[in-house]
Amino acid sequence: MIIAIDAMGGDFAPSAPVVGGALLARERFPDTELVLVGQEDAIRAALQRAGRSKLPAGIAIRSATEVVEIADDPATAFKKKPDSSLTVGLNMVKNGEADGFVSAGSTGALLAGATLVVKRIRGLRRAALAPTIPTATGRAVLLDCGANAECTEEYLLQFAYLGSYYASRVLGVDKPRVGLLNIGAEEEKGDALRKETYQRLKGAGERGDLNFTGNVEAKEAMLGACDVIVADGFSGNVMLKSIEGAGKMLGGMLKEMLLKNAGTKAAALLLRGELKDFRRTLDPSEVGGTALLGISKPVVKAHGSSNEAAFCNAVRQVIEVARSGIAEDIARDIDKMRLDRV
Repeated sequence: MIIAIDAMGGDFAPSAPVVGGALLARERFPDTELVLVGQEDAIRAALQRAGRSKLPAGIAIRSATEVVEIADDPATAFKKKPDSSLTVGLNMVKNGEADGFVSAGSTGALLAGATLVVKRIRGLRRAALAPTIPTATGRAVLLDCGANAECTEEYLLQFAYLGSYYASRVLGVDKPRVGLLNIGAEEEKGDALRKETYQRLKGAGERGDLNFTGNVEAKEAMLGACDVIVADGFSGNVMLKSIEGAGKMLGGMLKEMLLKNAGTKAAALLLRGELKDFRRTLDPSEVGGTALLGISKPVVKAHGSSNEAAFCNAVRQVIEVARSGIAEDIARDIDKMRLDRV
């Protein structure tokens, strides 16, 4: 398997993608070949800083002279900069030179580029980002339309299927429970979009296409009420950012409490293993990235502030998506997602 890595995308590029996405990932996944895409001088300088004068076996460089900046228009950046690391990497996937692509660059540019270069699966109206969030029982997939995007019941219906496939094929969940994020569990709750989407998902559940469990409040979702959370872009983004903030707050409060005095410090030593697991649960770098579901080949968006560990885990994620066969499953069952079936 060959994975292309955007060496110029992200807050800590090129060091983080070079060290984490290539050097660490190559050690962790020795059967995977990795291609760093970007400005060769900058990549080699990052390798030098990491103590590598030569490219290790299984790691290659694909030259790309341009860089998509955050200030660039996301909708046209990949077209205006055809020799950018983002555009070259996506074309490698399109042309079969790579089995997947990872980038921590502009989310909008990556989504637009993946949609128009790699292409959506035929029949899907929109690709979706699929971040996973920690819950009391593990992790759940959160699917939404994007913070600034139009949202309809058709999009939400398709996202429910995409999330269900992802939870099943990639996360290994048996019969993933799908919940519609709402202000209450009752069927009549919410605005017109929520009510219409509920009926679409209810019909899919009655046909046996989805394991739809009904509306879910944010607090219940956090307690593990479902494995797939479907939301409009605004609500989903607020929930995601709230979880990130709550995680940081809880981590800080816990650290302060355990360092308060000699007794709490002793307790911290006794709970060292459990505390490490707790921190890993809340640490976004452990997830690594967010798969772009609905794109015909594996593309993963790493967080813009990804460090070396996060990049390594983003490579892990794109490998898992490539091996899962999820794109083939979605393409095969695309007719199930049509509104006229309800």
